[in-house]
Amino acid sequence: MNKPILRDPRQDSPPAASEARQSNAPIADGRPADVEMARVLGTTPFRMALDPSGAGIAHWKHEPLHDVVEPMTDHVIMAYNGSMQRMERRSGRSVAIGTFRPGVVIIIPAGSSSRWDIPKPVDVVQLYLPPTTLERVAREADTATPSELLERTAHPDPITSRLLLSAADCLEGNGALDALFRQQLTNLLATRLLAAHTGSPTTFQPTMGGLPPKLLLRAIERLRSDSDADVSLAALASDAGLSRFHFCRAFKESTGLSPHAWLRQYRLEQAMNMLRNTDESVVSVAAALGYASQTAFAAAFKKLTGETPSDWRRRMR
Repeated sequence: MNKPILRDPRQDSPPAASEARQSNAPIADGRPADVEMARVLGTTPFRMALDPSGAGIAHWKHEPLHDVVEPMTDHVIMAYNGSMQRMERRSGRSVAIGTFRPGVVIIIPAGSSSRWDIPKPVDVVQLYLPPTTLERVAREADTATPSELLERTAHPDPITSRLLLSAADCLEGNGALDALFRQQLTNLLATRLLAAHTGSPTTFQPTMGGLPPKLLLRAIERLRSDSDADVSLAALASDAGLSRFHFCRAFKESTGLSPHAWLRQYRLEQAMNMLRNTDESVVSVAAALGYASQTAFAAAFKKLTGETPSDWRRRMR
């Protein structure tokens, strides 16, 4: 599986990753969303993770903005996380005045352009969604081809806002877990956009049944694999003979957990077994489980258990 691009605020400048990737969107002059956002915001993201397709999640903290956002090849969906403030968005002769506050979303459809006037600093989490991904999710959900996304300016949608803001805290420095989380979240948010933010809202049928036992066992065997390629959402769904959309729904119906949550719990149990039953260092445990660093592993472990790996090991022994 291709590794995602991870960006950290400690870097001097963001890597020019988007220059190397191609977009399939039918927009002749647009830039990839991460490139245009870096240009117009004039800073580096607090955190960013991009897949080769262009889909990704970015957490930005930027100063007041008075500039034009040029057309982009990706849809951009934003959730605001900060103090309340008024803002203005101009598209041609159309002027939208909104109030940024938690629980609202902003949608910039691919190919659109508008001027933004935001008087105060902004803390925002963004989803970059290639139009081809939205079309794929619509096909997999057995819906008609999606109509165009609606432009939204500080539009109340606490469900989408909460999902997107949660993404900023769920990248743990573990390649397989982070990639699976982004893939699931992208599909989930695309489903939400189809249901609530197009000209012809889509109605999704409720889940009907889980995975047959043999397919569930095969999926679990894949999730237990040491290969990142084996635990990609595309590989899991293909092996089960299902679309990604239907696989996620059926897996959760069978186990009560999403594939990402199941893998996260499994990795935690592996970590606990190694800490309890071996003398491996915390650094070695972190590396064995695919974490980029001991710090990333310790933060993820404490988030789930309330203790650092070292403290947990001492208490267990």
